[in-house]
Amino acid sequence: MLDIGLLVRVHVDALIVAQNHMGVCDAIRRITPVGKLAAMSAPHLPKVAGIDPEVPVSTHTSAPLTEVPGPPGAFIQDRLAGWVSDLTTLHELTERLAGTSTLDTALDELLHAGAALVGARRGLLVLEPANGQGPSTTLGLGLTHAELGYFETVPRAATGLGRVLDGLPDTADGVAGPDLLGEPDLDPRHREVATRLGYAASYALPLASEAAGRLGAALWLYDEPAEPAQKQRHLAGLYARYATEHLARLIELERARADVAAVAEELLPSRLPRIPGVRLAARHRTGPQGGGDWYDALPLPDRTLGLAVGSVGGSGPSAMAAMGRLRASLRAYAVMEGEDPVAVLSDLELLLRLTEPARTATALFAYCEPAARKVVLAGAGHTPPLILGERRCEYVETTLSAPLGMLACWEAPSVEFSPAPGETVLLYTDGLLRRTGDAMDRAFARLHSAAASVPKADRHDPAAVTDHVLRTMLPDGLDRSDSTEDVVILAAHFD
Repeated sequence: MLDIGLLVRVHVDALIVAQNHMGVCDAIRRITPVGKLAAMSAPHLPKVAGIDPEVPVSTHTSAPLTEVPGPPGAFIQDRLAGWVSDLTTLHELTERLAGTSTLDTALDELLHAGAALVGARRGLLVLEPANGQGPSTTLGLGLTHAELGYFETVPRAATGLGRVLDGLPDTADGVAGPDLLGEPDLDPRHREVATRLGYAASYALPLASEAAGRLGAALWLYDEPAEPAQKQRHLAGLYARYATEHLARLIELERARADVAAVAEELLPSRLPRIPGVRLAARHRTGPQGGGDWYDALPLPDRTLGLAVGSVGGSGPSAMAAMGRLRASLRAYAVMEGEDPVAVLSDLELLLRLTEPARTATALFAYCEPAARKVVLAGAGHTPPLILGERRCEYVETTLSAPLGMLACWEAPSVEFSPAPGETVLLYTDGLLRRTGDAMDRAFARLHSAAASVPKADRHDPAAVTDHVLRTMLPDGLDRSDSTEDVVILAAHFD
């Protein structure tokens, strides 16, 4: 990994040494003529119109030197100060990139930082791993979705971006198009797109490293003929190599999250049953490491229905495996004695205590008779259900009980209630409350308010009810995939 802070400290030390040894500059003056020294140090200035980068690159070395002014050593001090300033800017940009935790935010940060380093205003980034493993996407900076589509109509080999993506040998250090409209052999379609979008020059840079391979490429666009100076190319290359390593880690993390989510979904019902008199909807959000929250809905004899939600302690593969075993066991007990929820949870607690004595879990099981609109439920350390209807929005009062696996013998009385026609019963896990970051009493009040605020037109649709509750409870990124808490909501609407 590129240690920018170390480089900055090295150059600062060099600057101090130069200041304490002024005779070095005198020796350079005697050996090298002033004119030749100025010619060696004169940089190539980029010619860019209307550029105002967010993070300006150092300009300490931007003015041409026709002579060495000031006291002895001023030239070396100026050059070293320029290096320190450039490396400080690079350090700030890499620190900002390292602070991103999702692939989308990292790609956006990379585009903005690269534009600042090369002095461009617009750009696009194509993520296209060479090994075919990982997401493929295109992101624009200052370009609309339609404008990004124009680039796809240009033959790939006719653009610097396409040549970089194909990994051609002459593209390792980037491909510059300093005056695209002035090139006589420019592809006609490329010329048409450049004219339509109003750019006259471009600079493409690969996103590749020895460890990560080639992940894609970035292209920045200039409004007028221009190209980045050698110093800008060097800084952009350093930044791109660091960014590639960071993107590779995020891609691997995204892949792991996707695998965890796929396994979790396979352990949950693939579809909800259809029982006359009741309609069901469920929503499930899995944390990055995979958690133990689950739900179930299974048809029972005589057109009855069993509903269950639960949460296994811990996270990761072991918690997911325990969740799968617990759900399968509860299904078996529900088929045998589902009309008695207390017996179902008692058997489940005994199984958990005998087979996994170090594991704890919460669970709630409800036996529903839709035709009679009757619900009998029992809970083991689980959050109480919530009833939403035209005339009420309230929690079901369940008896306090310990989670499964906490006591030598678990048992608690069941609760019976009758949902009115048009009412919806919400079962959920405590992850819905914990993701809010509020204290539990405030989280319960927040859930009650979210359910009560469901529009009347949506109260007869259990899917619309669950979506509204999720949006209201978890706004502004609280529903993000990197949260440590799983979320489960199971809604049963009684006709």
